[in-house]
Amino acid sequence: MRGIMTEVPEFILEWRKRTGAAQRDEVWEGVLHMSPEPDCEHQDFEGCLETWLRLNWARPRRAKVYHRINVARPNAGSSWVDDYRIPDLVLLTRERFSINHRTHFEGGPNVVVEIRSPGDESEVKLTFYAEIGVLEVWIIDRDTKEIDLYVCSGDEYHKQPAGENGWVLSACTGIEMRVGRPGKFAIRLKGDDATREELPED
Repeated sequence: MRGIMTEVPEFILEWRKRTGAAQRDEVWEGVLHMSPEPDCEHQDFEGCLETWLRLNWARPRRAKVYHRINVARPNAGSSWVDDYRIPDLVLLTRERFSINHRTHFEGGPNVVVEIRSPGDESEVKLTFYAEIGVLEVWIIDRDTKEIDLYVCSGDEYHKQPAGENGWVLSACTGIEMRVGRPGKFAIRLKGDDATREELPED
């Protein structure tokens, strides 16, 4: 059920903080967006994907993979709490480590990953991600495991087409992705079947 409140009562905000329900809440230009916790399938896939990225992509490059990190505008300072998003996963190379302010990022990481659940706002976030300089946005459907990979060009994104073999290449990371077996997401380093896995694991 969707709903709109012109002003969220303080007791609701306090309850969400106290119970942990607020950990995925976002603020879009001063407007609170409250999201429910993802289901078990979403969390299982997210965890497996994060592990693969950490081991196969981040570790060899001394890069970082984070989950549920607050992403704000460059030079936001203390006002970052008025306008931020929380991607499912974030990929960050060493060249961009300076955006890390512990509680949040100020500016765009290299890649953000959104796992699309029914009725969520993954695509709506694209404008914000382009404005703060995110190079690529991966939107992966929770159920079908289909991927929409958006590459930033200027101030907007263009969808990266799949190659003849069905793999979608992330030029930013050198990672290839495609739908695998039913319910599975295939991922590998470009052309390297030794790194290929189908997620989530059985």
